[in-house]
Amino acid sequence: MKKIITILLSVLLIAGLFTGCDGNAVGELLNGDKIVKNAKVYTSDKNNPSATTFVVKDGKFVYVGDEEGLKNFDGLKDFNGEVIDLGGKTVIPAFMDAHVHLPASLGVFSVGKINYIKGSGKTECLKAIEEVVKEHPEYASYTFGLQMECLGDQGNPGNWLTKEDLDAICNDKEVFVLETGEAHSSWCNSLVLRNMGVTDDTPDMVPNLSFYVRDANGHITGNAFEGPHFKAMSRHADKIKDEDIEKEFTRWVNFCKEAGVSAVFEAGTPGSPELTERGLEILCRMDREGELPIYVDASYMVYDPIGQGPGAIAELVRQHNKFNTEHVKVNTLKLLFDGTQNIRTACMYEPYIDTHTSGGRIFDENQVAAFLKELNRLGFNLHTHCVGDGAVKTVLDGVELAKNELGDDFKVKVTIAHNEIMRDEDIPRFKELGVTANFTPWWHSGASISGGFKVAKEFLGEERAKKMYRCKSLWDTGAMVTWSSDTIQFGEFLDWNPMLGFEVGMTREITPNTKIDHNKISVYEQYPLFPDECMTVEQMILGYTINAATQLCIEDKKGSIEVGKDADYLVFDEDLLYEGSYAEGRSKFSHFSPREVWFAGKLVHAK
Repeated sequence: MKKIITILLSVLLIAGLFTGCDGNAVGELLNGDKIVKNAKVYTSDKNNPSATTFVVKDGKFVYVGDEEGLKNFDGLKDFNGEVIDLGGKTVIPAFMDAHVHLPASLGVFSVGKINYIKGSGKTECLKAIEEVVKEHPEYASYTFGLQMECLGDQGNPGNWLTKEDLDAICNDKEVFVLETGEAHSSWCNSLVLRNMGVTDDTPDMVPNLSFYVRDANGHITGNAFEGPHFKAMSRHADKIKDEDIEKEFTRWVNFCKEAGVSAVFEAGTPGSPELTERGLEILCRMDREGELPIYVDASYMVYDPIGQGPGAIAELVRQHNKFNTEHVKVNTLKLLFDGTQNIRTACMYEPYIDTHTSGGRIFDENQVAAFLKELNRLGFNLHTHCVGDGAVKTVLDGVELAKNELGDDFKVKVTIAHNEIMRDEDIPRFKELGVTANFTPWWHSGASISGGFKVAKEFLGEERAKKMYRCKSLWDTGAMVTWSSDTIQFGEFLDWNPMLGFEVGMTREITPNTKIDHNKISVYEQYPLFPDECMTVEQMILGYTINAATQLCIEDKKGSIEVGKDADYLVFDEDLLYEGSYAEGRSKFSHFSPREVWFAGKLVHAK
């Protein structure tokens, strides 16, 4: 023991931390939980954005500043820890992913192995499907992943797959083809429809948004958009065993520990309320057993306005009361407000050029305002999926109606996710109305559109297509902006990684060298408006930390390296704030990962 004390004393004296202090001060320091010094700390605290030294006690930050200030810090009494010299390494707060889908990813898991196929036109794609079926007669069913771009003109239904096309390849086993660009539509053979009980008389959920595609005679073609698609994708969710769910969630927890993700917003599971329920039950059980160090702010999702809308608030209250552990809460109503660009279901203020349609929405602004007033009364929040500018405008209009009526009593935290297209006049309204904008930055190369900018300008027109993903324009208004991964397949978690979001958020491109599942990318390009809409590394950090904590209503506990908050922080070998060249810096971020990950002062991962 004397030898250990002597070594620690030597370290302190060499460091010069307490030059001029008496022996009692040095003795107090030796009792410290953890003193981290000689670090390049970006705190995400606007009042104290940088530091070189911090102290952790009982899992909290109790001092953040520099070594000189530490000399006068009188809070070291009763500490019992170590002194860590980081040698100038970068430290930032732990990440938060402000829009994920946990149980929904299990729905994809339930369909089995996804065979990604490519082709140039419908004939080549069908041939690729047939080859897999012939090569694997042992499969009990077949699931494929296909980019819309591979089918040619996306606005022409004659290029889409039909149940008859797939029946001709295989009619005695289920064949399910997932559109992988945005995963909001699918194609299937007749057996899938029969097993689900779907017929020509099956009603659609929302015209122009959530429906079964039908031919000129009203017959279902096997192509499903939005709600019916999600039901098809989750059709075997009841067959997933609890132990498999926990195994997959454990893989996700391990990923979060490695990547440094300390909290997420769980954005809901369309298609299978039962899977959502099971998923939340298992997350709560894992938390009670000490196996869930990740904070999960969950939601109740509404995607069917007729079937779910009238009882949505009551169901939110029920889930809020049922799922309530230290790290799992249900505090938010999630509205799957519109669709996606690939299948023209996103709600547009002006029609698409190729289909002359405008997509659809599940509620109007008055219904949004009604939800908001009830959520405000009960103390809940609202999160919406809005891809098209018509959807964004509707939600902002609803917020304005509710705020005008309630005035200063309006307390709901409202988040609009995705915001792929926004009208110029709506961008400043986020700040004015106090609405948070959540973006998925790995899409900002155009990855969410099958075919990228080249295809987007064909159905939006070049002017509108160039105005996609305007996160920097919105940030510059002073609005709250957060970042997310938003994907529905665990896989190897490559597109769940915040560092992928950093890279594409700062470069607006995905290259062959980017660390991602390249089966999900149809084109490599740098999206227009470069560098006008590129974010800085500081802005990416803020969106993944304190801004996300604010969205999740935990900013008083997490999100910044600040006295009194949980000691959640990451140590990087790389200098993330390096001001060097573009090639040497931002384009490599997807390959970076934390050297050390600390949650509540505990080391949960180290390289």
